[in-house]
Amino acid sequence: MTDLHRLSIREMSEGLQKAQFSSRELTQHYLDRIAKIDPQVKAYISVCSELALAEADAADTLRKNDQAGQLTGIPLAHKDIFCTKGIKTSAGSKMLDNFISPYDATVVEKTKAAGLVTLGKVNMDEFAMGSTSESSYYGATRNPWNLEHVPGGSSGGSAAVIAADLAPLATGTDTGGSIRQPASFCGLTGLKPTYGRVSRFGIVAFASSLDQAGPMARSAEDCAYLMNVMAGHDDKDSTSMEVPVDDYVAQLNSTQLKGLRIGIPKQYFSVDGLAADVKARTEQALQQLKDLGAELIEIDLSMIDSYVPTYYLIAPAEASSNLSRYDGVRYGYRCDNPVDLKDLYERSRSEAFGAEVQRRILIGTYALSAGYYDAYYVKAQKVRRLIQQDFLKAFENVDVIAAPAAPTTAYKLGASLDPVAMYLGDIYTIAVNLAGLPAINAPVGFDAQQLPVGLQLIGNYWQEAQLLSVVHQYQQSTDWHTQRPAIAEENA
Repeated sequence: MTDLHRLSIREMSEGLQKAQFSSRELTQHYLDRIAKIDPQVKAYISVCSELALAEADAADTLRKNDQAGQLTGIPLAHKDIFCTKGIKTSAGSKMLDNFISPYDATVVEKTKAAGLVTLGKVNMDEFAMGSTSESSYYGATRNPWNLEHVPGGSSGGSAAVIAADLAPLATGTDTGGSIRQPASFCGLTGLKPTYGRVSRFGIVAFASSLDQAGPMARSAEDCAYLMNVMAGHDDKDSTSMEVPVDDYVAQLNSTQLKGLRIGIPKQYFSVDGLAADVKARTEQALQQLKDLGAELIEIDLSMIDSYVPTYYLIAPAEASSNLSRYDGVRYGYRCDNPVDLKDLYERSRSEAFGAEVQRRILIGTYALSAGYYDAYYVKAQKVRRLIQQDFLKAFENVDVIAAPAAPTTAYKLGASLDPVAMYLGDIYTIAVNLAGLPAINAPVGFDAQQLPVGLQLIGNYWQEAQLLSVVHQYQQSTDWHTQRPAIAEENA
């Protein structure tokens, strides 16, 4: 079969159960596509062909013995920030170019236990710091919709492999929009769960109070299958919460759109830099939800001007602390012939960290330094609480909150965005991480350049099932999530 990559996860599962094709055939189909198409997209850092085929054969054996689960034998790609035993885990950095993890992240353990097949590890902004996937040591990944544009970041590789049909599912992480923004730029569905819903154990840390892993796929239904595997308490992660986990697939039609109260923050739709096409597509999607029975209610989120400065104090401060462990002594990159310990530290870090990572370490170290800690970091944490309270107040009157996922569509590669301009592009996503809320991106159309536009829906705590259900029902009446770029079609 030449069009296996067009199947949904449910259709793949049914096809495997009915022996219409084997997991080896499905896996080989994707490996062939990767060999043919990925040299143009540049999304994979490591392709695990032998491992993938071995896992596929094991999945086929389980199926023959009636021991297979729903997802046994279905391939996926992991963002290269998840530790994978015996496979390089680089976090997109020269610092970890030689790091072979001795253990699996909990998310990887869970996908293996579910029988999913690991195709490989995919590209990302270095240490998840960036919005374009251009800061990677391995070079920029390209957007399958237009190879001259970025796929977004930091989970740009995860978004690109799904958009180009080089994997049906991918894991991502979201510290300030790193699942939702690339999903928006590549026309996909991507879910950032509530902080504490998915284990962070084995994820290379960027900002520990903000990082959260989640699923990326074409549709809400496909995301729900992967979310069923990823979610749940983990004793190895002190921030993991013991909260009952829903069956996200079973609940895809559980939320009634009729009477659903969708909050429209008036401040979000008057932001400087919001592209006209993005605003128009977003408003059309909201009208469609209204036609399906939802109620649109204008709300106030008055803390919007505080989002970017608050985030870009807290996240770099935590990054400065987390990345202090990369000292050239224990693991990772080590400079040649250091003359003393000071030289070892300085040269190992300056040679192996890229410009954006160094910039954030310096900002964070400054914010944490004596004399500035109270003025910057502590104050930012107080404002963070006010941002959270702003959302909680809004949720007293609405069920979900709607906004663009990003103010523009995908930037051109090398668009020489200055750092502040790039940070301002995160205006719609970072508050969700500061508040620890769940949010999802859904594709809702294209701009004049035929680049995808995304709608973001933000939920109250632990309401991932509701978000997936709302998007699933929207996707039952639209076909934006089924659209494919030419590069995927031409090489079908």
